[in-house]
Amino acid sequence: MFTKILIANRGEIAIRIIRACKEMGISTVAVYSQADKESLHTALADQAVCVGGSRAEDSYLDAKRIISAALATGAQAIHPGYGFLSENAEFARLCRQYGLTFIGPSAEVISRMGDKEAARKLMRENGVPTTPGTDVLSSPVEALKAAEAIGYPVMIKASAGGGGKGIRLVERPEDIERAFCTASAEAEKAFGDGRVYMEKYLAPSKHIEVQLLADQEGHIVCLGERECSIQKNHQKLIEESPSPGVTPGTREKLIAAAANAAQAAEYTNAGTVEFLMDKSGQFYFMEMNTRLQVEHPVTELVTGIDIVKWQIRIAAGVPLDFTQQDIHLQGAAIECRINAIKASRVKFFHPPGGPWVRFDSFLYQGCDISPYYDSMLGKLIVYSSTREEAIRKMQSALCELIIDGVDNNIEEQIGIVRDRRFRAGDYYTDFIRYFKPKLKDK
Repeated sequence: MFTKILIANRGEIAIRIIRACKEMGISTVAVYSQADKESLHTALADQAVCVGGSRAEDSYLDAKRIISAALATGAQAIHPGYGFLSENAEFARLCRQYGLTFIGPSAEVISRMGDKEAARKLMRENGVPTTPGTDVLSSPVEALKAAEAIGYPVMIKASAGGGGKGIRLVERPEDIERAFCTASAEAEKAFGDGRVYMEKYLAPSKHIEVQLLADQEGHIVCLGERECSIQKNHQKLIEESPSPGVTPGTREKLIAAAANAAQAAEYTNAGTVEFLMDKSGQFYFMEMNTRLQVEHPVTELVTGIDIVKWQIRIAAGVPLDFTQQDIHLQGAAIECRINAIKASRVKFFHPPGGPWVRFDSFLYQGCDISPYYDSMLGKLIVYSSTREEAIRKMQSALCELIIDGVDNNIEEQIGIVRDRRFRAGDYYTDFIRYFKPKLKDK
């Protein structure tokens, strides 16, 4: 087992990993930018190293500086968290080159699954259902012909995409050229790769994902599914496990498909296979995320499996000590992402409390919210024995959460969990399009 791990991230996920390491008796090294000098994760780690300027490009995305910090502090492994370098194959290769363990899948697997078009082809070849679509498109003219063959509406998506970037919904032929060009330009800016492909747009559909762990001995265990259909601008807002729209029979099929996908990719460590599911329960592969997901806590709560600790164990060569037969989903867990609307300073901060309520965050009273990074302030997570009670608990917790001085989306989240469709579990990825929040209670 490792004795020292460097966390190549910031904010709540860096804190989450530091806490897991403390419980495992592992020393930690935090890295920080000039903007994050006073951040909570730097105070909680055993050591902290400044790796550059405030912009992510000058610090958290500078692979060589991260590697240098690990070597200088004697770290044996690097945990990338999510975002930044977590799905960067070249960074994983650099770790290996300098004798550091990358806590995640191999560089080859990251490359294979990071190319969305290539990943879809691999899934088709191995019997995992995929949505009707194309290979990489060379021009708007080719896109127009493909859309006519597939049938509108369609989605133009970045081949190297993720995080909602490089995606455009097209409902009419006259919009194809603009959508193709803007999606490609956005993908080039975000990923350095402007290639795009096309998929049939399924509506209404649910966004369902299956969390899995795969050790170095070839054992694969799926930890049930998460429902991630509440989205805004292709970014998830609320996740829950188990999904209210997945039957036991469909769950078995999802688990089998996800395990098949992981085996086809020769996957190790924690990963997530994402699917779109229509009203009939038919599901289709979208992509595989080769990292820890933001929403991993809801899976941990319903399974009792600490995913972060198992990421570390698997990277150290420890085999899984449980099988698929040992996984039983108990109760219901919900996570709401709390996002800043604009950067500012936290004047007053009060997190909610109570049994099975937690707020994973980097906030403290008086801290500044940097304009350089992701807008997420934290994740409010609740667990209960039933979904109905979990919803009530979430509503109560949202009403208790106070982040004064920073415009945020707490009121929007309260409106969503109060919505009739959400409470009934009868919601799809187009939920926000028709969402009309109620006025705040007087």
